[in-house]
Parts: sequence; C-alpha cells; structure tokens
Amino acid sequence: MSYPLPPLALEKAVEAARAAGLRQKEALGSEKAVDLATDHDVKLRLDCECQEQITAMLLAAFPDHSVFGEEGGSEYGVTEWQWIVDPIDGTVNFFHNFPHFCAAIALQHKGESVLAVTYDPNRDEVFTAVKGGGAFVNGKRLAASDRATLKEAMVSTGFSKGKNVVDESIALVTFYGLNAQKLRMNGSAALDLAYVAAGRLDIYLERSIRLWDVAGGVLLVREAGGAIELEPYGTEPHTFTLIASNGKVPPKRWGE
Repeated sequence: MSYPLPPLALEKAVEAARAAGLRQKEALGSEKAVDLATDHDVKLRLDCECQEQITAMLLAAFPDHSVFGEEGGSEYGVTEWQWIVDPIDGTVNFFHNFPHFCAAIALQHKGESVLAVTYDPNRDEVFTAVKGGGAFVNGKRLAASDRATLKEAMVSTGFSKGKNVVDESIALVTFYGLNAQKLRMNGSAALDLAYVAAGRLDIYLERSIRLWDVAGGVLLVREAGGAIELEPYGTEPHTFTLIASNGKVPPKRWGE
C-alpha cells in the first residue's frame, strides 16, 4: 500500500521538477552566469533561480511544509513534511554543456523519504516513486536488473572534491575498473540512482555525498527492488557514504 501523502503531492512535485528542468534545457549551450567558481566546482545563478522557482511552486501548494535544498532554504527537520531539493544535480555537466543533469525533488515525512521525483530534461524522463507504491519512469514501472555477477555489471561512481575522499576511493575504483564489465563516472548522483532503479546500472557508489543529491534516489532504488547502504560520513551534516545496487551483485566497499 502506498504511503498516505498530502493530496496532489506527486503531481505538484512533477510540475515543479519539469518547470526547473525545462529552464535548464533552454539554457543549455548558452552563456551561464557564475556566482561562485572553485577548482573543482561551480555555482550558477540558475541553480539559485531554479531552487527559488521550485520552492515557490511547492510552498504555494503546501504552505505548511518547508524546503531544504542545496541552495539554501529552511533548516533541516523544522516541519513534519519537508521537501528536499537539488535544483540542478550535475551542475558542472550543465556548465560544460554536457547533457547529463536533472532536477531532483524528494518529500520527507518526519525525516523519511516517502516521495521522489527526478526529471531529466534532456531525455524527457520523469522518474517517480512513492513509498510502498513502486518506482516508475514516464508511468512505466521500474525494476532493478537481474544481473548477479560483477563481471557482467555496469558500475558508476563519483568523487567529491576532497583529497581524502579521492585517496580513499582510488583502490575501490581500481577494483571495479578491473573486475566490472564497465566502470563509469557520470556526474549526477540523482540520475545514477534512477538508473540503478531502471536496471541501466547495477551498482552506484560514492563517498561524501549530500542529502539533497540522494534523498529521492534512494527511494527510487528501494521501490524498484534494489538495495541501499547509507551511512553518515565525516563531520559535515547531511553527508553520507552510499552504495546502491540491484541487490544481487555483491558490492565491494571502502576498506575491504
């Protein structure tokens, strides 16, 4: 049985994700206003504008909710129902006109993700899940893959910007590069999780990943029959070590 959501929660989340995603697609290939650039990351004006747009749409429909996101918003956990938003997951991809990014929205109830919407504007794919109700893409039910061995598995990973995380991950990347059928680094955690749910990837793992990157994606994977390992990482709040899999290929973990 699907989790009892506020009326129209899924529909309004899809509307908000689509609205932000379409702005991103329209801006692809054009010059982008940069608010902050570092050695390994970039923050765009459009990140903030998309979060403001999503926030306005959601709070207009649900004024007693709050929004916590990559570009600010309310404090985490201040309301019973809270939206977790990554307005552009894959900002660096978007900045380089690499068409692999998305708008990611999750709804949490008392700290648990119960609704997920991930919209990929480049492929016009809307990934959705409600706790207990399955996972879907454009209305078609999703199922994690049936592959059972690493040698036939497609694996994706990512690195945060910290040298310690890169150092910790090199041995793991080497292992998967030598033993999986193929190792990828796609640059969007939310889409990687959606792809595990869709059976396109068999394992996705990353260290020092943030809540807004994965809050909806972990629900997609679970509702598609996959497996999630999510543990706090480091001292930064809302930061995790994540392994998502189809539940059949045994993943190798950091330090093993």
